[in-house]
Parts: sequence; C-alpha cells; structure tokens
Amino acid sequence: MKRKPSILLLLVALLSFAPAAFSQAIPAPLANLPEADVLIYISPQRTINDFLPKVMPAKEVAEMQTAFADMKKSVGVDPSTVEYVVIALRFHRPTGDLSFVPPDVMAVVGGDFSSESLVTMAQLALQDKLVTEKHGSKTIASMVVGAIAKQAEKTPFLKPFVNVGAVALTPNSLAIGNLGYIKAAAEAAETGTGRIKPQTIQSLMRDPNVFMAATGAPFLSFARSFGLLGTESASREGRFDTDFGNFYVAAVISGANYSMRGAMHADNPDTAKIITNLLSSLMNMDEFKQGFKEAATAGPTAIPDKTAQAILQSFKMTARESEIVFEADVPIQLFADMIREQMTPKKDEASSTTAPKKPATRRPTSRTKRRN
Repeated sequence: MKRKPSILLLLVALLSFAPAAFSQAIPAPLANLPEADVLIYISPQRTINDFLPKVMPAKEVAEMQTAFADMKKSVGVDPSTVEYVVIALRFHRPTGDLSFVPPDVMAVVGGDFSSESLVTMAQLALQDKLVTEKHGSKTIASMVVGAIAKQAEKTPFLKPFVNVGAVALTPNSLAIGNLGYIKAAAEAAETGTGRIKPQTIQSLMRDPNVFMAATGAPFLSFARSFGLLGTESASREGRFDTDFGNFYVAAVISGANYSMRGAMHADNPDTAKIITNLLSSLMNMDEFKQGFKEAATAGPTAIPDKTAQAILQSFKMTARESEIVFEADVPIQLFADMIREQMTPKKDEASSTTAPKKPATRRPTSRTKRRN
C-alpha cells in the first residue's frame, strides 16, 4: 500500500490527540477479561470506515481497501471489519526481595474473523516452536521469543515476556500477550475468576460512537508497583482508598468535528474545582499558549499552526462533581488539509524526482597544429 508513512502519521496524530462521555453495549469478551489497571480501546472499523474517508483522498482510500482485500485473502482478516482492539495492562506488587515486577500486557482483538482459524494458521506456520496446552475448554498456544529470552539472561525485568501466548476467547475474539496474563484471561472467561471490574469497562466504553479511548488508574498502579500497598509477601491493604488520578480519554466524530473528550477523577468536588481553576489560570498565560504552539508544530509529528490554534481555542475544562472534564472540537477538514499537505511532495522533492537530468555539456576543444 502506497503512502504508508502518511497513514502512519495520521494514526499517530489521532493517538496523540485522543482525549467523551455515555454507555454503550459492551462486547462480552471485554466484560470477561481479567483484572486490568489500564485499558486502551481502538475501533479499526470506525476509524477505517467512518474517519479515514473524510480526511484522505479517494485514491488513497481505494488503495487501502485493495490492500485490505488482499489481506483478507491471505490471512482471513480484513482490518476494516475488526470491531475492536483493546490493550490491557495489569500491575503487580514487588516481590519479596523488593524487585520491581513489570506489568502484564495483553491485546484482545474482536471482529468478523475466526479466532480458531488464526490460531491454527499460527500453529502451521510456527510448527514445533508453538506449544499448546488445555486450560479448561480453552486451548492456549505459546512460544518462547528467542530474542527476549537471550536478553532476559542479562535483564531479569524481561523474564515475564519471554513466553508469549494466544487464546481464542470466543469464536470471534483472540487474546495475545505474556503467558501469565493469557492464562488469567482463559480462566476469567472460563470460570469468571479474577474478572475485570465492571466500572473499568464502563469507564472505557462511555461513548456509543467512540473510535479511540483509554482509561486507567495511574496512581493506584504506582502504589501497587512500588510497595505502597505492600509486597507479595507482606500486604499493606487500606493505605490507598481514593480514585484520585483515574482518567478517561477518547476521540469521536461529532458531525463535521473531530471531538476529543477526557476526564480525571479528583476525589471530591472541592479538589476538582481547585485543580480546574489552577490549570485554567496557567492555560490563559501567553507563555503556555506559545509553548503549546511550539510543541505542536515541531518534531516528526508536527501539525500545522492553524490546527494547533483550533485545538487551543476550542479546548474547554470544567469541574463536574468530582471530575475534571476536558473537551475540544476540531473541524475534520483541518485534519484533511493536514493529511493532504503531508501527502503532497515538496517542491524540491518534486523537482528532484520528476525533472530529467540534463546531460553535461562538453565545451568544444580547439585543436591547434603543432609547429615544427
């Protein structure tokens, strides 16, 4: 597929600005996930079918659809029919020797495909490298990642990621991640043990039309990982009983706008108002506005100045009960203009690639007769 850098730039831009608000039907595989501290949700189906055609040239969209059709033939999955991709992270308490334990990581994919067929294809491709084991009625396929295993000999931090596993949670959903988390996912789906809290999923899926969202509890994750709640061998329960810092961010198409929404829990209404007033004062400073523009328009993911201005001007922050709510609405046309500009070759590039090189002209040489 041509213009891959441009499409990648678009996705990076969307993720960079993804920060909405109402409950939708939660897919069963997500409600049956194991406990998680951070969740990131992406809807490829909505992004590809609803958003990209509004910001990309028709030719580019056609090329993308052709590439997806070829992918469907080769691996049986069309990205435009993938309903959701959810990245889950689960943090742990330190070990008894006070070593930091890295979080479990898992990706769950659901949509119009056969998860069992994908696992079978992986078994055929990897053959002896892939090991299968029964976990109730679920079959977990796992393998050792050689490069990580070699590095883990020097860096124990990587040991949990040496073994990667996959399991078909339902006929149309597949989970891939470090083996320990995959086993927890199979058990949660099978028996209901250790399932994710309903509030976490409800926070993630607030908006019925969201195509990108994230939710999590960063302060609780920090408290658990760094011993504020004790270690695996010595518990300190009851030392962290606030939802302060729990967040939600999302992106959704609202009419002709690309809308960004977010919220952070502030524990109580008074704290929410204090933080809101402080941040609002800082954001009204000319130094902040200039710094935002410089950060947004610089670097490899730079956006045009007019887009940065539109984001800044539409940004709103309010205190609602115990939450600090963030909102911004940017016309989709601005993103379309930005993508079109990125896809258009620069004049220097165009002249260097299209203008034929002129053959070097040789200056005529005059021959003189040698005099005797």
